[in-house]
Amino acid sequence: MNDYLVKALAYDGQVRAYSARTTETVSEAQRRHYTWPTASAALGRSMTASVMLGAMMKGEEKLTIKINGGGPLGTILVDANAKGEVRGYVSNPQTHFDLNAQGKLDVRRAVGTEGTLSVSKDVGLLQPFVGQVPIVSGELGEDFTHYIVTSEQVPSSVGVGVIVNPDNTIQASGGFIIQLMPGTSETIITEIESRLSEIPTISNMVRQGMTPEEILFAVLGKDNVKILDDMPVHFQCQCSRDRIHNAIISLGSDEIQDMIETDGQAEAQCHFCNENYLFTKENLEEMLETAK
Repeated sequence: MNDYLVKALAYDGQVRAYSARTTETVSEAQRRHYTWPTASAALGRSMTASVMLGAMMKGEEKLTIKINGGGPLGTILVDANAKGEVRGYVSNPQTHFDLNAQGKLDVRRAVGTEGTLSVSKDVGLLQPFVGQVPIVSGELGEDFTHYIVTSEQVPSSVGVGVIVNPDNTIQASGGFIIQLMPGTSETIITEIESRLSEIPTISNMVRQGMTPEEILFAVLGKDNVKILDDMPVHFQCQCSRDRIHNAIISLGSDEIQDMIETDGQAEAQCHFCNENYLFTKENLEEMLETAK
């Protein structure tokens, strides 16, 4: 099954909902960065939440999410857009701990609880919109919930989960976001809260192979949900050899001349996808002429 995301309404439009399967997407990030299990869970949860937040945008709009809770994992950085494309990395990908008291990957310990989660939205204006909240949990689902409720003033619930195999590969990854529209009745709010307390954890739903639609049916009740749209989700980096080429030219002739004389070549690596780009002395000499 390929990764995809669904958008839905429930309870006659009083509730907006999103759910995504991100197993292959997170697998690609794990492969590129060789993340260890706890780091994989933290990055995967962040990428899943980010791609659903990106789905709330439109056109060429995009967002960048930065999480740093002061833990050994360091910074989590994720880009997502309105097209289901997402990329991300962590500062210290080989971060892993023993399971916590609940027998789960100890994401809270890796992320830390003394820091912030910030979301920068590029909607085509001169300056991006930036919202920032303190980390409240370190488990990330609760932290994204806190962000949406605090910064966007929308009562919400975020569930994200990643299951990692013994060989470090990703078994399953996915999540949901439930949002209450203004004027949602207390009866519906109570019913949703009751369902959320009774359903399996998102990790278990993902482990069972439930589709995004089935996850929303479990959370909201099948008869209450109207699926509006779906779209593919995948790991997509924006880097390219041409972009790096132009970036080197923009450094100016003096800097390029120094590269030629000092190293005789230039090598660049993209943080998001770990691709390496090598430029030979001949390449640099051509860039030098362009820069002049």
